[in-house]
Amino acid sequence: MLPERIETERLVLRPWGLSDVGDVLTYARDPGWAQFLKALPIPYGRKHAEEFIARQILLDRSTHPAWAIGLDDGAVGGINLRLNLQHRRGEIGYSIARPLWNRGFMTEATGAVVHAAFSTLPELNRICAMADVRNTASQRVMEKIGMTREGVLRQNRIEREEPIDEAWYGILRSEWRG
Repeated sequence: MLPERIETERLVLRPWGLSDVGDVLTYARDPGWAQFLKALPIPYGRKHAEEFIARQILLDRSTHPAWAIGLDDGAVGGINLRLNLQHRRGEIGYSIARPLWNRGFMTEATGAVVHAAFSTLPELNRICAMADVRNTASQRVMEKIGMTREGVLRQNRIEREEPIDEAWYGILRSEWRG
């Protein structure tokens, strides 16, 4: 299993806790933060933050480890890895509060999770991620951690009655520079 706690130069990736509800509510209320995320309720209320935290706490860490991204004793975002070890792959997902965008925090967190996953799970062969094609910042994060753009799935999902194109990225164990 992946570690419950991962420390980087500036961040602590740790289990979600009930005390994180207020932090989640603060950053998730920002419509700019939510613009590329799937199916978030608008407006985002305390009930939604509580339900999100409860779901994170209840995840099976052996197949879906998830971490709060901690900075200065607060949760500023989240990162998770959905594992399918039968097919030797994982899919990473992430988000961080908008005031922290473009400061390298997400690259730091995703790089640490990819490193932990390949280091801990020898059977893991591939990690992938996807982003709305308009979310160029998220695509830059994937590229900075060594992922390759593998293609675009046109109108792969519908959000608020709008078809969304998704850019898919991946990194193979053989490409990873641990």
